[in-house]
Amino acid sequence: MADGKEGEIHWFSPEQRGIIPLDDLKISRSLRQALRKKKFAIRINSNFEATVRACAERDDVWISETIIQSYLRLHHLGHAHSVECWNNEMLVGGLYGVTIGGAFFGESMFSRMTDASKVALAFLVKRMNERGFILLDTQYSNPHLVTLGCVEIPHREYMQRLQKAIQIDCHFTE
Repeated sequence: MADGKEGEIHWFSPEQRGIIPLDDLKISRSLRQALRKKKFAIRINSNFEATVRACAERDDVWISETIIQSYLRLHHLGHAHSVECWNNEMLVGGLYGVTIGGAFFGESMFSRMTDASKVALAFLVKRMNERGFILLDTQYSNPHLVTLGCVEIPHREYMQRLQKAIQIDCHFTE
C-alpha cells in the first residue's frame, strides 16, 4: 500500500487476516434482487486499467500510480484480474485482485451504482467455486466486508490455508 497518491509503498501483513469463506458469502435481500434482475452486465478483464483506476478514486488513497503500473504489469502477465459491472456500456462497479494457484487476493473494489461492487463480488465467489479456488483473501476486514461474510483468522491459520491454496492448479480465465 502507498501513503497517498505519490507516497512510499509499504508491505502489510496483518496479524488477523480477512477472508471470505467461499461457502458463506452473505447475500442480502437487495443483493439477491439485483442478481435476479441482472441489473448489470458482468465482464472479466474487459477494462482492467479502468477498474483499478476507479478503485483509486477515493479519499483514503493507497493505490498510487506506481501500484497501478505494477498491477497492470501483473495483469499483462496473466496474474491480475478484474470483475466488472457494466450498465449501458458504462463501468459502474467492480473489483480486482491477483491469483496464485487456488487463491484470489482481492485488492480493492468500487461502486458507482447501488449494489454494483456486491454483484461483482458475488460473481467472483461463484466463479472461484466453479474453478476450484479455495481461498478469497481480503487482507483486512471492514464493516462493509463483514456484512458480506468476511471473517478474520489468525496469521498461523491463514498461512496454513495459503500454503494449501497455492499448490492447487486453478485458472481464473480460459
